[in-house]
Formats: sequence, structure tokens, C-alpha cells
Amino acid sequence: MSSAAETAPSPALIEAAPPAVVPLAALHPVPLFDRELSALAFNERVLAEARNPSVPLLERVKFLSICAHNLDEFFMIRVGEIRDLIAANVAADSRGTGLKRLQAVRDGARSLLREIYRCLGDELIPAMAKEGIRVELVADLGKKERNFVEEYFCRDLEPILTPLAIDPAHPFPFIANLSLNLALQLESERGERHVAIIKIPESVPRLVPMPEKTRFVLLEDVISSHVHRFFPGLKVLRSSAFRVIRNSDLDIKEEDMQDLLKSIEIELRRRERREVVWLEIEKGVDDPLLALLAGATESSPDDIFFAPGPLKLGDFQQLYAQTDKPALKETPFNPRMPAELATTDDIFAIIRRGDLLLHRPYDSFTAVIEFVQAATEDPDVVAIKQTLYRTDPGSPIIAALSAAARAGKQVTAVVELQARFDERKNITWARTLEEAGVQVVYGIVGYKTHCKVCLIVRREAGELRRYVHLSTGNYNAVTGRLYTDVDLFTCDRDFGADAAQLMNLLTGFSVAGVQELVETKGNALRWREFVVSPIEYLRWTIRMIDREAQNAAEGKPAFIVARMNALADPSVIEALYHASRAGVQIDLLVRGICCLVPGIAGVSENIRVISIIDRFLEHARIFRFANGGAPEVWMSSGDWMPRNFLRRIETTFPVRDEAVAGRISEQILHIALADNVKAWTLEPDGGYRRRTPGDQRPIRSQEMFISIARADSVSVGPYEESIRHPASIRRKAKKKKKH
Repeated sequence: MSSAAETAPSPALIEAAPPAVVPLAALHPVPLFDRELSALAFNERVLAEARNPSVPLLERVKFLSICAHNLDEFFMIRVGEIRDLIAANVAADSRGTGLKRLQAVRDGARSLLREIYRCLGDELIPAMAKEGIRVELVADLGKKERNFVEEYFCRDLEPILTPLAIDPAHPFPFIANLSLNLALQLESERGERHVAIIKIPESVPRLVPMPEKTRFVLLEDVISSHVHRFFPGLKVLRSSAFRVIRNSDLDIKEEDMQDLLKSIEIELRRRERREVVWLEIEKGVDDPLLALLAGATESSPDDIFFAPGPLKLGDFQQLYAQTDKPALKETPFNPRMPAELATTDDIFAIIRRGDLLLHRPYDSFTAVIEFVQAATEDPDVVAIKQTLYRTDPGSPIIAALSAAARAGKQVTAVVELQARFDERKNITWARTLEEAGVQVVYGIVGYKTHCKVCLIVRREAGELRRYVHLSTGNYNAVTGRLYTDVDLFTCDRDFGADAAQLMNLLTGFSVAGVQELVETKGNALRWREFVVSPIEYLRWTIRMIDREAQNAAEGKPAFIVARMNALADPSVIEALYHASRAGVQIDLLVRGICCLVPGIAGVSENIRVISIIDRFLEHARIFRFANGGAPEVWMSSGDWMPRNFLRRIETTFPVRDEAVAGRISEQILHIALADNVKAWTLEPDGGYRRRTPGDQRPIRSQEMFISIARADSVSVGPYEESIRHPASIRRKAKKKKKH
């Protein structure tokens, strides 16, 4: 394994060393790693999987493309936000001046980009070539293959391409965010120089497969090789690929908002034309063309990157999808159905017997779809209320809610329109649901509805009973196969009452009403089990941490195990430091950003931070507290980030069923903490060290969970089929068990 795969570079601290750890100002005297540089460090760990020779080759290509895609989003959001702060004359904040931060972040991103291209050119391309997988230049193809490419160009590309000249009558065209373009330098017979732009179409594959299906040519190379057809009488001197990344952070002014949907539609149109924050150009571009592109996009030298290979490497994930070489991929796994659900016709009866846990993607998201579809078909169900943050194309959840409304049931959907980069999709879903008769609301202005809740009201024996589904993950069948999450089904009365109150809050409260609840600490609402953000989640989190510190001081059992995507809230980190000083043993499973500095003598020596990077993206939020010897387990939709505490509607809830809590504690958390194959440990200097088995048995937590699912659950066949037809799949499983 390369050294790069064993030790990911350290994210810089808030200020350059010395000292190694710099406390914030007196208001928050707590050592923190810089959030943006910690995000880059996460992507360095993703890239380390692309460099790891023990990972199947095409999976390595996928990790590289994921890293590149993540970096695109990093520029759009994080770099864009820093530039917004600078533009607003926010000269300094707790993490340093805006310009200083911007330069540090750009330098870190530029360094990571270089490593991505080094990995591609030095490691992945040679390794793929040994397996017969090649991305070739059109110029290097044989005559028969060039004819194939020419036919493809004439048939599938030429009719949809539009060359755009640049001259006094044709100003420089608008360049869309993330779009790939060719800048063409042309020369007339009289020696006059011209420039033209061609946008690379996004409607056709970026990697064009040759007849052998393991050899590819790049779409821009195909176009560049035939672009002379558009310019008779002109000579094509050079073709240079380029693209821009634009600031994509939505800026919705709440005080000016009359209609949330219309305001978001207006802001989305504005976002498309926001300023360029990063310009990528194919290496070798000459100075006049560089000057033209930089001037037209208003890019400074610090905003420009010269790519030593193909641009937009996120598209290289197509190699994985288009190459049929199973030996170069992970062994396929189809999520399975818990045995008690796979063979029943009555999911509500199963839930009445006791709370039910799903551990996705090992347990199938099909169970969630079946829950909603069963409510749609059940004549005793009178109402369905559900939140929707991100969902998938052709969503079976959307279809079920629409069918329920058409069947005359009371159906309410809280659709969050501001789910980043899914805004247009969610607007479309909202209108689809409204057309079916669903009562659609958009949540509360200023607070993203990020909680995952489905409430079903069913008439039983003359009374109404509430069934509740709660999750750490979205109602999305695509990510349901790719992300690890936990789901809880229950018909507990207190959970049902809280779910109903939460839905009433989302549909009936104005932003002023929520702000009043925050200011009064939610005294007007009485939650039986839920902890709801922004009303109480932050105070609850600090209170639970402080309780462990107090118990440790009194000699009682004290520990904290917390699993999340990101940890960045200074007040929570300060509470964790306080608990560590009190002697609380703290294990943090933080997949991505972590601003906490572990291992500082007298501050955080009792804190261990682990990050797992594997085939599934770790997405669950789970908290376990010793509670003086009576351990408690909680699940949540929210990370420990300022935005989750202050600007989102989140739900955190206890796991009361002892069997479910035991499974989470003794299986899900225990195995994850023992991972010594795909886990990384955060060091005090900010670097991440890969955990290795040494003399111990190798433990790869995700593979262990797959083995457990195969042993304890029931196969329901191909995932794509099961999510489209969950009831029929369940009946097949029932029949299989009988035989």
C-alpha cells in the first residue's frame, strides 16, 4: 500500500503552527481544527481508497470520481461562502480573516486536485491498462476504429452541437456551472486569428465506448477531432477544454419573501449566473487564450487550475457502470428483508409486537416502501403525514402518497424545497403531489426540514392508533442502497403523540412562532420522547454530555459513544473536552468533518475519533450514554453542527425497546468501533492514521454487517425489482420459506 493510503495529510489548524493548537477567542476558548480543511482531509481519505491496491480496481476508480465530485461541491459551497463573507466585508471571524482563509482553502484544494491527477495517471490508468481497460486518444486509434468514431460523431453529436464564435457581433457566451467546454483557436487563410466555443453536451456519455466495451474515448476528444467540419475555410490551431465552477450557495432573503416556492425558483435562476469561483483549463493552453478565458470569467490567477489530464473527473464513474468486469468490483450485495417482515402480509401487526429496527443498506429500504404502500392500500388507514427532504427519480414513496390521496385518505407531505442541489427536483415532486390531491407544505421559512418522519393514523377497534417511522436517512431508494442508516418503526403512544405534534409544528407554525419557541425554550410544547431542533437539540446534547461528566466526577459509570457525519459545533466540542477532563471515555465515529482535536493532554486525552471509509457511505447518527450504569441509546436526523442545532428542524429520539437498543449497542456500534481495515484514527496534529489489524483478526465492519444480514435476513432478490414491487417480492419470500 502506498504511503499516501496509510497516512492522510493533516488538515491545517485554525492558524499556522506554532502553537500546534490555537484556542479561539475568549468567547470560545476551545481548540478547533478548521472546518474547510477538515472537509478536504475527508476527501483525502476518500482518495486514499482510490490508491489502496487491496480495493478492487473499478471500485478505486469510483472512489477517485467521488473525490473529484466532492471537490466540485466544496468549491461551489464552501469556497463560495467564504467569498460571500469577504464581499459582505466580514473582515474576520473565529477562524481567521476571510482572505487568509480563502487562500488556505484554495491551496489545500489545489494540492488535493494534484494528488487526484497523480493517482489517476500514475496508478489507475496503468492498472486499468493491464486489465484491458483503456481511455485512448482518437489520434491513436486504427483506421477501422476512427471510422467508428466518425460515424458516431456524424450520427449522434454533430446535429446537437452549436459552435459559438467570439467577435464584436458575438460576445463571449455564458458558461454554465460545471459544464465542459472546448475553446477553439482558429486561423483564416489570411492569417487572422479567431476564437470559438463549443459546449460539450451532457445528454450523451462522457466516455464513449468502443465496440470492445473495455476501450473508451473521451467525448471532448471525439468532438475536437471532428470540429473542423463546423469551420470551412478555417484552420483549427488548437482545442482546449475548460470549465467553470460557480458560487452555488442559495441566498434567500427571508424578510423579502412572500412565496417560498417562487422565491426559490427566482434564486435558482440567479444561482445559475453567480460569480465564478474556480476555472479549470486543460494544461498547455497558450497565453492569449488563457487571458481571454480568465478575463471573460473574471478569474484571478489564484482561481485557475491547469489540469494535467481530463477535466471533470467525476464523470469517470461511468467507467464503473459501463465495464462488465465483475472481478474488478466488490462482490454484489442485494439488501435483504428482516425475516419477520419478509413473510407477513401485515406490517402493522409486526410493529404492534414491538419496535422494529432497520440497519440499512444491509436491511432493505423496501421495508420502508412497504410501510407506506401498506398504508395506501389499507382501508383502515385514515391519514398519512410525511416529511420529504431528498427522494429518488420515479420514487415509489411519491407514487404511494399520490395513490393514497386519490383513494380519499388525508395525506400531508412536508417537502423541503431547500435541499441543496435537489431544489428543482423537490419543486417538481411538490407539484406532482399537489396534483394528486396531497396537502403539500414547505416547512418553515428559515429552517430546513431535515427530520425523517412518517406518521400513519389507523383505525383499530374503534380507536385511532398512530404508527411512526423515524430514520437517520432520507426517503430515497437510491441512497437507501448506498448509505448506512438506521430506521425505527414503532406504535408507541408517546412517539405517536410527538410525531403528531411535530407535524402540526411543521404545517401550522410560522417562522415567528418557531423563533418564539426557541426563545422560550419550547415551553409552549411538551415533548414526551422527541428532542427537536432548533428548540432543544443543542441544549439537550450539552446536557447529556455534562451528565456524563458529573457521573464520572461522582465515580459512576460514564462513557459516550457518538456516531455522526460531522462534528463542528464549538459549544458541543467544549462540552466534550470538559467531559474528557472529568474522566469520561468518549468514542466518536465521525465519517467526515471533525473540528475536535483529540489527544491533548489535560483536555481531550480521553477522546478517540474514528472515521470509516468503505463501499457504503456512513450516514447514521447514533448516540449512546452510560447514564450512571443504565445506558441510553438515541438516534437522530442531525449531526453535531451549528446548522443542525440552529437552522434545521431535526428529531432526536430514544430507543426504548431493549432488544433494539441491544442490537445497536452490541452489534452496530461495537463492530464499527472494532474496525481495523477501513477505519482511520484522528491524531492530535490533524492527520488521520489508518488502523491496521496487526496481530489481531481483521475486522471490516461493513463486511461483517453484510454477513450478519445474509445469516439473519431473507433474500428478496434484485434490489431494483424489490423497491418497485415490494409486496410481490414479499409474497415470493413467503412462498420460498414454505417450500
